[in-house]
Amino acid sequence: MSQLSAPAVQGSENARRLLGLALGSIGVVYGDIGTSPLYAFREALRPVAHDGVTDVEIIGLISLMIWSLTIIVTIKYVLFLLRADNQGEGGTLSLLALLMKTANGHTWILFFMGVAGAALFIGDAMITPALSVLSAVEGLKLVTPALSDYVVPIAVVILLLLFAVQSKGTAAVSNFFGPITLVWFLVMGGIGLVHIADDLSIFSAFNPLYAATFLFNEGYVGIIVLGAVFLTVTGAEALYADLGHFGRRPIQWAWFVIVFPALTLNYLGQGAFILEHPEAMSDPFFLMFPKWALLPVVILATAATIIASQAVITGAFSLTRQAIHLGFLPRMAIFHTSETHTGQIYLPNVNTLLMFGVMALVFVFGSSEALATAYGISVTGAMVVTTMLAFEFLRVRWNWSALWAAAALLPLLVLEFVFLGANMLKIHDGGYVPILIAATFIIVMWTWKRGTAILHAKTRHIDIPLASFIKSIERKSEHAPVAVPGTAIFLTSDPDSTPAALLHNIKHNHVLHQQNFILTVRTANTPKVPKEERVSVRPLSERFTLLEMRFGYMETQNVSQALGLFRKSGLKFDIMSTSFYLGRRKLVPDAQSGMPHWQDRLFIALANAAIDPSDYFRLPTNRVVELGSHVII
Repeated sequence: MSQLSAPAVQGSENARRLLGLALGSIGVVYGDIGTSPLYAFREALRPVAHDGVTDVEIIGLISLMIWSLTIIVTIKYVLFLLRADNQGEGGTLSLLALLMKTANGHTWILFFMGVAGAALFIGDAMITPALSVLSAVEGLKLVTPALSDYVVPIAVVILLLLFAVQSKGTAAVSNFFGPITLVWFLVMGGIGLVHIADDLSIFSAFNPLYAATFLFNEGYVGIIVLGAVFLTVTGAEALYADLGHFGRRPIQWAWFVIVFPALTLNYLGQGAFILEHPEAMSDPFFLMFPKWALLPVVILATAATIIASQAVITGAFSLTRQAIHLGFLPRMAIFHTSETHTGQIYLPNVNTLLMFGVMALVFVFGSSEALATAYGISVTGAMVVTTMLAFEFLRVRWNWSALWAAAALLPLLVLEFVFLGANMLKIHDGGYVPILIAATFIIVMWTWKRGTAILHAKTRHIDIPLASFIKSIERKSEHAPVAVPGTAIFLTSDPDSTPAALLHNIKHNHVLHQQNFILTVRTANTPKVPKEERVSVRPLSERFTLLEMRFGYMETQNVSQALGLFRKSGLKFDIMSTSFYLGRRKLVPDAQSGMPHWQDRLFIALANAAIDPSDYFRLPTNRVVELGSHVII
C-alpha cells in the first residue's frame, strides 16, 4: 500500500511546488503587464475621442488589445521563447550568451543586437516605476478632487521608499507579492466580468476582423492608436527574463489560468462600460468601480504598481550582473540580500542611477498621461531585438533552415515593426527619452567592450610569455630573486603571459615565494558552472602552478570560497599564509589608440569607477598586495 501511495505523495508535492512557483510568478513576472489596464485603454481612446467614438471603434480597439496579448505574449513569449533557454535561464543577454557559443563570423552583429536589447530594458526599468505608480496614485483624484495637487508628491514618496528598501532585500516582501497580485488580477477580472453585461456586443472583439477594420478605416490615426494599444503587452519581456527564477511550466500555468483570463475580462469590461457610459472615457478603469470601492482599489492598485516596479528593478539588477560577467560593463559592487535565493541581489550603483532617472521622469512629465507617450519605444525595440535573436536560435540551436525560421518569425517581426513604427511617431512627445537612455547605455557597453579589447592587445605585445619567464627565473644565478616562505597567488586575465604584479614584485622586492600560483578567473557562457567543473590545475614547474576558476554569468565570483575546491587536486591553501597579488593599471589616453578621444576618456572613467578587484573577487583584504603600472591606451 505504501509503495502505491509513494507516487501519489510525490505527485502531490510536485503539484504544491508548481502551485507555489506559479503564485510567485504572478507577483514577480506579471506585475508589470498586470498594471497595463490602468492606462492602456484610456490612452488608446484619446486619439479617436476628439470627434466622438462609435461602437465599432470601441470594439475594434478592444479587439486590437486582445489579439496583441494573444499573438505577442501568448504565442511568442509563453509558448515559444520560454523554450529558448540557456540551461534554464532566459532574457536577452542569456540568449546572446547562448548564441555566442556558436557564432560564426557575425559575432559583432549578435553583440550589438544583444547590447541594444539590454540597453532598451534598462530604459524600460526607468519608465515603468514612474508610469505605473503615477497611474495608480492618480486614482485619488476620483476619490476627492482635493488630492489632485498631491499626486506627484505622494508618488515621489512611494518611489523613494521603494528604492530605499532595495538594500534590505526583498526576501520578506516577496512572500506577499504573489498573493497581493493574485488579488489584483481577481479584482480586475471580477469588475470586468460585471461590466461585460453592460453591452454584450463587446464579445465581437474576439473577431480579428474588427481590429483590421479599425486600422483600415482610421488610417494615420489608427497607427497612432497602435502606440497606445502596445501598452497592453508591456512587461512581456519579464516573462523571458525571469525564466530562471520560476521555470517554464509555472509561468505558463499562471498565464493561462489567471493572468490572461483576468486581463481579457477587464479589457472586455472596460469596452462594454464605455459602450454604455461614453462619458467615462477620461478614466474607464477606476470609474468602473462604485464610489465606496474607489479608495480600496486605489490602494490595491498602488500596491500592484509597487510590485511591478520592484520586478523591473530586480530585473535591472540581474541584467547588469550578467553584463558585468560577460564583459560588457566594468565590475560593480554586488550584494546578496538573501542566504537562500541567489537571484536576490542589490547593486547600489544601479539602484542610485535608476532612482535619479525615475525621479527625473516623474518631475519632468508630471502625469501618467504625459509619460505614456514616452513609453513603448524601449519595449517594442527590445521585442524586435529578441525576435531577431530568436531567428538565430531557431537556425543554429534547433537546426531549422533559414527559410523555415524566417517563415515562422517574419509575421511576428512585421507586427512588431508596425508597433515600433507607431511608437516612433511619439518621439517628439517624449518618445526621445527611452531612445536617449538606451543610446547612452549602448555607447557605455560598446566603449567598455572595445576599450578592454584594445587594452588587451596593447599589453599583449609587451608581455613576457609565462613559459619563457619560468625557464629564466629558475636558472641558478647570482641575480636570482631570494626565495621566501609562503604562497603567492597572482591574478591575471591572460594565463599565457607573465602577470605584471609578478614582474613588479621581483623587480622591486627581489623575492619569489616558495609556491607561486597563476590564477585566471573565467566567465562561462552558461548561467552556472557545476562545482566539479569549477576549478582546474596545471603544474608548470616545481614552484609554479597554473590555476583556473570558471563561474557562470549568474554566479558570484567568490575566489576565496572556490579555493577550497582545489583540495581534490591535492592543493590546500592556508589563507593566513597566502598572499594575493593584483596588478593595478593607471590608464593614460592615446590619440592613436583606435578610439576617439572622448571614448578614451569614457573608458578610463569607467575603469576608474569599477569596484576594487579584491572586493569583487571576495579576497581577504588583509592578504592582498597591489602593484601598479602605467598603460597608454
